[in-house]
Amino acid sequence: MSDPTARAPRTGRLARSLVVGKAAVQVGAQVGAGVLRRQLRPAGPDPQRARAEQEAQQAQEAEVGRLLFAAMNQLRGTALKLAQVLSMDPGFLPEGVRRQLARATHQATPLNRALVGKVFRQAFGQEPQALFARFDPVACAAASLGQVHRAWLADGTALAVKVQYPGMAASIDSDLAMLRAAMQRIGLERLGLPDAVLVDRALDAVCRQLAEEVDYRHEAAQQAAFAERLAAAGGFDCAGPGGLQVPGLRPEFSGRTVLTQHFVEGGHIDAWLQAGPPQAIRDAQTQVLFDWFTGCAFGAPEATGGRRIHADLHPGNFLFEPGGRVTLLDFGCTCELGTEFTAALARSWSLWAEAGPAAAPQLLAVYRRMGLAAADADLAAFEQQVLPTLAPVLDWATQVFRADRFDFAGAQGFALPLGPQRRAPVARQMGDLPPQMLSLDRAWLGLMHLLTRLGGRIDTRAARARLRRAAQEDD
Repeated sequence: MSDPTARAPRTGRLARSLVVGKAAVQVGAQVGAGVLRRQLRPAGPDPQRARAEQEAQQAQEAEVGRLLFAAMNQLRGTALKLAQVLSMDPGFLPEGVRRQLARATHQATPLNRALVGKVFRQAFGQEPQALFARFDPVACAAASLGQVHRAWLADGTALAVKVQYPGMAASIDSDLAMLRAAMQRIGLERLGLPDAVLVDRALDAVCRQLAEEVDYRHEAAQQAAFAERLAAAGGFDCAGPGGLQVPGLRPEFSGRTVLTQHFVEGGHIDAWLQAGPPQAIRDAQTQVLFDWFTGCAFGAPEATGGRRIHADLHPGNFLFEPGGRVTLLDFGCTCELGTEFTAALARSWSLWAEAGPAAAPQLLAVYRRMGLAAADADLAAFEQQVLPTLAPVLDWATQVFRADRFDFAGAQGFALPLGPQRRAPVARQMGDLPPQMLSLDRAWLGLMHLLTRLGGRIDTRAARARLRRAAQEDD
């Protein structure tokens, strides 16, 4: 029997609602069973029973994650993209749930070949076998919006062809409402998921990004622009260890739902690390990735006056070649950072990296300017109610800027402090985060997660200088 998830994603509102509703019921039953088990647990200390309870909790988390991923894998699009976003944050979800959702970065189930042919007929009026000398109908990778196939031209040129799942653009808005309702039904507080305020913001950010990502023509334009900037920067685009590259595009085989680029050899970070790469190569990779991103975020502004970052830095968007070069993929989700926003962010990070809580008055002034705090926000309330929650986040975000050298093998992990009940008032008190902040936070989280896994050692002096210059731009 064929795998039902290999069929086209369900695009009708009713059909998608049934998938979400079924998952909510199944997850709710799992959560309820866990609550009942804890209520029936005998009182008093018992180490053996405590270990058994911990194992049962871990198994429950894994099962909840499996059920959520199975549903999101059927829906693709908004749902699977949300799984990617949530799985990148080690403190946002219970670890068992997060680990299962992390499969969305590179383990989505591919479509069958008949549906791939349909996408090509709609895009080019012919089957892929008529466009290429050879086309592999079996996908070599599959993710939230599309899957990748290998193809070859008559001269032997190897290509990677990304094919979008049918119906993705039509389902974004309805998915947002369904997923929000489903998370409420699951029982956020009992499972330890984030407060509804934070979930809403994550969902809103994902849907804004998806509106651009479903048009591969937009992605192609951004990919070409990033390749240009990478080449102009110098010192990145090389074949040796620590080299960084963006695949070349083939516009003649690309459109709204198909994007074709040159194929690049390389594997996922898991396979790369399992091969045991030398520390020197991991150091070079970590350095180049850190310098590249901080150059995009805080380096010299572009002609438009702003800066543009890759805002979807989950592990599935990096390929690691045997020689050590790293390839950047998937430019559908990027974000332009305005000069005023960049200066304010750089100033807040610089203040915290240099002075910590002692910089609270200046930090509050920056947040007022950014709109993160009301113009009449009280300093005492900020220090007593907001800063205790923000401090661990700022410590984590700025740790790399506090010295000339930084070793990611000892990097501080990120975890949202306090429980959901205490985070929500802080989130509401701080006001609405600007979209640029959400994109930057997501990108920084993804980058730090990746570099921590690489465990490289870097020189931070150039990046710290960029941060200081950006902080002074609109003085």
